[in-house]
Amino acid sequence: MNNNRAFWQFPWQYKESIAVVGGIVIIGLILQFITGNFDFSLLRFPVNVIFGGIILLFLSAFSFKRKTHFYQWFSGIPMAVTLISTLVVLGVIMGLTPQFSESNTEAIHSNLPSHLGFTHMTSAWPFVLVYFTTLLSLGALIIRRFRDSCKKVNLKNILHSPLSVFHLKNIGFHLNHIGLWLLLFAAGMGAADIKRYVMHVREGEVEWRVYNEQDEVLDLPIAIELNDFQMEEYPPKLTIINRTTGVSQPEDKAEYFQIDEQQSNGTIADWHISVKEYIHEAIRNSDSSYHKMPMPGSSPAVKIEVNNPDGTKKEGWVCAGNIAQLYMVLNLDSLYCVAMIRPEPKRFVSDIHIFTENGQEKHALLEVNKPCKIGNWMIYQYGYDNDAGKMSSYSSFELVYDPWVIPVYIGIILLACGSICMLWSGQKRKEATIDVE
Repeated sequence: MNNNRAFWQFPWQYKESIAVVGGIVIIGLILQFITGNFDFSLLRFPVNVIFGGIILLFLSAFSFKRKTHFYQWFSGIPMAVTLISTLVVLGVIMGLTPQFSESNTEAIHSNLPSHLGFTHMTSAWPFVLVYFTTLLSLGALIIRRFRDSCKKVNLKNILHSPLSVFHLKNIGFHLNHIGLWLLLFAAGMGAADIKRYVMHVREGEVEWRVYNEQDEVLDLPIAIELNDFQMEEYPPKLTIINRTTGVSQPEDKAEYFQIDEQQSNGTIADWHISVKEYIHEAIRNSDSSYHKMPMPGSSPAVKIEVNNPDGTKKEGWVCAGNIAQLYMVLNLDSLYCVAMIRPEPKRFVSDIHIFTENGQEKHALLEVNKPCKIGNWMIYQYGYDNDAGKMSSYSSFELVYDPWVIPVYIGIILLACGSICMLWSGQKRKEATIDVE
């Protein structure tokens, strides 16, 4: 190896790779300052498919130069490591910088990181250019390896057994790299075709209409019927508030007492609280007491005894209240009282039936982190009427349309199969080495 090789003299190695990729990032930063974000809407179907075909044709034609120093470098390890390292650095910056949506123009153009594209990294020119270069480099490597493998096999053998082109380790290599290329291509080029909507469906009704960003009504090729909406709640918390300002005490660091059947005593701001009776689903009697009644309008209520070191003692019911019944507080003196915070949701489920334009139907119990997929649509539990809580008359769903999700899954499967093949090949090679020894 010639250690005195001049800069930019072939064969290029890491120095040239870093310089080229660094230049790509600088060009991206210049474009970012001049034009702003890259507009992925330009790549909507069928443009992305046509563009993908052009990339494949270019890589096929480019492969005829695979014996040149430039091709060997472009599809080689130094370039691959540099590109991957650059993507990792950009990813770290994205993770450390708050990301904003494209519609938040005020946040996008508010400071230097925003102008550099750090607050919307996936649509910033530096990221897009490095991503595109990675696609070309990875594609060039796949085609080079494939054509080199084909040259080692007789045409007659190929026709007789197409898999004879590859050894097991080559099969793993191609599955891994083709899977990664397909995953990158589908995730990037398909981003423009992803559509997101929020649909509000009332209980017992069928809805297929949504509003777009311009507040225009759109009819979707998918409809949702909400059969039932159910919610489970955590036990609420108690706090002492200023009756005039409504601020929890102490003002510098508010304290709360979590109602717990296993822990009936607590202290807030020198006031000792003892729980005498707790009813999670309570209805108020004609006086200031409560009784258990599981029904839509019920609310948590607790009977407590509150003692202060100065000898003051208060006892009574406290209720969070809801849209069906008023809240109740326990006055401690002319300035403070004990109030109940509305209970936080533990779990909320929407019983839905989904219909699509092409005749597909599906029943699902939808909850947070448990979405439902039908065709190219993914449906997520989005929200409900926060003021009504478990009495919410509607449920909100986020609908995501992604026609490129199948190629993404195929890429992931190919990656997994390639990893298995490479592990198997490595194990076989290890066993062969042991046998020879």
